Amino acid sequence: MNKQGNTYTLIYTAVMVIVVAFILAFAAIGLKPAQQKNIAIDKMSQILNSVNIVSTPENAQELYGKYIDDSFVVDANGQLVKGESFSMNIADQLKLPEAQRTLPIFICTDESGSTKYIIPLSGAGLWGPIWGYISVENDGNTVYGAYFAHQGETPGLGAEIEKPQFQKQFQGKHFFIDGTFTSIAVEKTGHKPQNGADYVDAVSGGTITSKGVQSMLQNCVKPYAQFLESLNSKNI
Repeated sequence: MNKQGNTYTLIYTAVMVIVVAFILAFAAIGLKPAQQKNIAIDKMSQILNSVNIVSTPENAQELYGKYIDDSFVVDANGQLVKGESFSMNIADQLKLPEAQRTLPIFICTDESGSTKYIIPLSGAGLWGPIWGYISVENDGNTVYGAYFAHQGETPGLGAEIEKPQFQKQFQGKHFFIDGTFTSIAVEKTGHKPQNGADYVDAVSGGTITSKGVQSMLQNCVKPYAQFLESLNSKNI
């Protein structure tokens, strides 16, 4: 066959494309278990961060097994329903009406034996998705810890939501004021919400991302209101 001809060139190109595609497919299949494990470990670390437990990729599984001792799924009425909490896609659940969502909850028991309830979050920032976890004391109202992350917010501005300085503001804040769910506002420094809700200071220069966090908390935590109220009633 003439190696300078078009036929040879087309055959050679086709063979190389098939070989490369096969190699990439084989590599993807081979690496998939490791990738899934790394994703799971990262998720465990994020959940632990929401209860103020710092972990590394090396010890996240161990700490998760030690402190996160249960998880389950409830509906908008606070009733237990079937579902697997760890693998649930929160972004998909947000596409459904509140009454139709299934709501995962993770339970943490700290060194003192106190129980914390962890709620996953998903929302939108300025440039892409934001997400996180927020933990609540066993009164069903007081925030114990918070963790937020983002996909592509601007460094030094919206990306500051992932910094401890921003996240620690939520500790001790309340979702219910005088028995009414009001969520937690994220306001410019010096401003207060008109409805009397608890609030934190927004990220300077990151107004849209900050409001994204506020909307995320409202949209994701509100469906848990009846479940959280049931926790409060148990402690009265």
